[in-house]
Amino acid sequence: MKTNITYISAVGFHLILGILIYLNESIAKAYFFIAVFYFLYRIITVADNKKTYEVLKACAYFVGAEVFFRTTGGAISYEAGKYLVIVFVLIGMFYSGLSGKGYPYFIYLMFLIPSIFVASTTLSFDANFRTNIAFVLSGPVCLGLAALFCYDKRISHKQMSQILLFMLLPIIAHTAYVYLYTPNLKEVLSSTASNRAASGGWGANQVSAALGLGMFLIAIRLFTKSPSLPLKLLNVGVLGLITFRAITTMSRGGVIAAIMTIIVFLFYYYRQSRSKKRNELIAIFGLFCISLVMTWFVSVNQTGGLVGLRYENKDHLGREKESLTTGREQLFKSELEGFIESPFFGIGSSRAKDQRIEEEGQGVTSHSEFSRTLAEHGLLGVMILLILIFKPLEVRSRNKGNYYFYAFLAFWFLTINHMSMRLAMPAFIYALALLNVTHEKRPLHRKQLKATER
Repeated sequence: MKTNITYISAVGFHLILGILIYLNESIAKAYFFIAVFYFLYRIITVADNKKTYEVLKACAYFVGAEVFFRTTGGAISYEAGKYLVIVFVLIGMFYSGLSGKGYPYFIYLMFLIPSIFVASTTLSFDANFRTNIAFVLSGPVCLGLAALFCYDKRISHKQMSQILLFMLLPIIAHTAYVYLYTPNLKEVLSSTASNRAASGGWGANQVSAALGLGMFLIAIRLFTKSPSLPLKLLNVGVLGLITFRAITTMSRGGVIAAIMTIIVFLFYYYRQSRSKKRNELIAIFGLFCISLVMTWFVSVNQTGGLVGLRYENKDHLGREKESLTTGREQLFKSELEGFIESPFFGIGSSRAKDQRIEEEGQGVTSHSEFSRTLAEHGLLGVMILLILIFKPLEVRSRNKGNYYFYAFLAFWFLTINHMSMRLAMPAFIYALALLNVTHEKRPLHRKQLKATER
């Protein structure tokens, strides 16, 4: 009961926080620094056997808050989310050490380095070398270090649930902010293109990804941590509110990634559940589907039908669009051509964007981390991708009880293929898949034997 009250209080607090930051955005900076110092204090002062848990909670919180801080200008830098995850895991490594079995991720990090030297010879004179390299490699480096730290670290299912909650809470604050920023969607929507105003004044792709993560996290909580009817209704309500604003950003990537990942999670969670729990899951799934269907119809109504046209790949006049991926397949093809032209060491970090500036006058950033990795790293990029895909399967072979595993990998894969590594989110979610998640040991209650009379 106490845990449920704490959860409801935390949700309520972050809901109010989102409202206050909308009313006065300067609060966002205070929020950022208070959160940084709070988590650093917790990591440093907690007992050694809890360091890993505290580091993961700290990383999770800033992964959830990253887009919110960018939207409100609360963070000290654009890439603060990635850098904080890197700082937290480095502190964690200092206290908790590393698993020797995670060495392929050290090799992965080493394979990123040659592209920097190649870029020093291929980037155009006008390109800002340091900024471009940092922008492109901060995500992959964040993934590599987080993976090294998480590899084979042991945590319980209860602790994992708390880590995911810490990721969800700032997204609830972000959702409240977005609602207040654009209360009337019909005033800002006139086409089926991704809409910045409907996304709280920030890039729709990033906001869609953040809210999609919120959908995934609250769905997990609905199915795994909702023992009472009031909690089920609360979580369904939060799911509907987040989903509505995710859909109405008019950016499809985050929503589609969330739905597909939830399906993957439910498949493995249902398989590992006992028969009594399965009956409950079926009932909750019915509630979940009702919530999504109602949210969809409300979204269509509130956007004057534009959302429906967007997901049918039509413009506001109902005409079929030429490209299903809004031109991203051309970026993918051009990066594969870069790989074919320079197959050994690649074209260098950030060169793919730089080439587009030279040829087209605008530097559209890659949306697929797979094609960008191949183009900019060459054969080393192939080896990087092989490590990222196959190394987690070794963890799975030794820890089949982790029903989050495939859902986390699916979220990583889908996210990096619609928005590359712009956020710390896919890097950290990938690293979570490498944890050794165990079931809590139930305490043994032994009956005391009565002393026999002599």
